[in-house]
Amino acid sequence: MLLSATLTGQQNDPFRGISDEKVLPMLKHLPYRHGGMNVPAEDGRLLYDIILENGYQRGLEIGTSNGYSALWLGLAFKETGGRLITLEIEPQRAREAQENFEHAELDDIIESRINDALKEIPVLEGKFDFVFIDAWKPDYDKYLELILPKMKPGGVITAHNVTSQGSSVRDFLEEIQNNPKLTTTINRSSRAGVSISYVK
Repeated sequence: MLLSATLTGQQNDPFRGISDEKVLPMLKHLPYRHGGMNVPAEDGRLLYDIILENGYQRGLEIGTSNGYSALWLGLAFKETGGRLITLEIEPQRAREAQENFEHAELDDIIESRINDALKEIPVLEGKFDFVFIDAWKPDYDKYLELILPKMKPGGVITAHNVTSQGSSVRDFLEEIQNNPKLTTTINRSSRAGVSISYVK
């Protein structure tokens, strides 16, 4: 596992080195067209770097919204030859995200599923080496409990808003910091905080 990505993604231009003509304009402009439901570009780049540096192949995103973070993830998986499943409970958001994936020509990399993640995760087949959690904050610990048995050794579980949501993610933070199966760092340079937990 590589940890250097925890120190990147926040520095300088988050779009540096991104040359995909379809995806780059969306990464730059999509957040400003939607009311603050997206991760900052710096956090998207952090996740992108983690996937590339570790060569991850199979990802899961819990909480799609309009698909902005999935564009970062999907672009990284396009480069590693991997694929991403993203879960969204709201059909309208999922439809909007799917349109964005198609416009970015990443719909062959990103599979969107409409369902409650607490119901969908148990039926997912196979193992994952990358997970990003950015959904209902009080359920973070439940998502973790469900996904941990489906993780490959050396994989990583990341989560957003871990320093900005206070008590709603307290149980989750305690678990990722004390679970002997995980090695966790918190990227506090993010406005919201990103937890990065590598699986032993």
